[in-house]
Amino acid sequence: MILPNLVTLLALCSGLTAIRMAVEARWDMAIGAIVLAAVLDALDGRVARFLRSTSRFGAELDSLADFVNFGVAPAIILYMWILNELGSFGWITALVFAISMALRLARFNVALDDPKKPAWQANFFTGTPAPAGALVVLLPVYLHQLGVLDRWAEFAPVAVGYTYIVAFLLVSRLPTYSGKRIGMRIRKDIVLPIFVAAVLLVALGASYPFQVLALATVAYLVSIPFAGRSWRMYERADAARAGGGAKADAEAVDQATQAEGADGAGEASPPSTSSTS
Repeated sequence: MILPNLVTLLALCSGLTAIRMAVEARWDMAIGAIVLAAVLDALDGRVARFLRSTSRFGAELDSLADFVNFGVAPAIILYMWILNELGSFGWITALVFAISMALRLARFNVALDDPKKPAWQANFFTGTPAPAGALVVLLPVYLHQLGVLDRWAEFAPVAVGYTYIVAFLLVSRLPTYSGKRIGMRIRKDIVLPIFVAAVLLVALGASYPFQVLALATVAYLVSIPFAGRSWRMYERADAARAGGGAKADAEAVDQATQAEGADGAGEASPPSTSSTS
């Protein structure tokens, strides 16, 4: 149990370091700490399952760390970066994002106990997951680091509106793609291409971090409508299967009823007799 919980604590340290970097206005280091926390968050659960050391303690620790790393830290980064230009209203915006993250994590923990979910729902999250929400809400900071926009006071209302949109995505019922099953089963013929793609992605992320983060954020936002369409296709397939089963059951009942009626009619009719004199 030690190793996965240690990974979770390292992620928490990274999130807390992001807060320090934001206070010191070192935006690139703050973003890097959030990204590192997201990577470690993706690893701790996989490490726990691989070592068969999942526990209730680890799940609670992971949830608390996620709130700090992806709720509190991004909110403070945004506030220190531009939301403080709006005074109390900017702080309220930061609070709304952090609270939305807490609600999203609480709903996720409750949903884990639902035994009636179809298997295909494991391919989706309900609402934007915590790491994705943290990285998506920081898109204005990425653009600032790329020189696309400056931190002028007139941009603060736009940043506020964007933060509220991401907060809504966190607590919404919109389905989004889940990457939990990625890499669980890989065909042998694509292992080497995956190695090349992974090395290329890491190299691009190290060389052009904010370009990659900005493109990944836009791609994720574009994918949300497609996730909704996939979800509806699964739902229609389930409804069709359920309808087919109900129709078959109804036909079986009708056939049984007709058979019982025929038997009853045969018992009610007197046997035919012929009398001879």
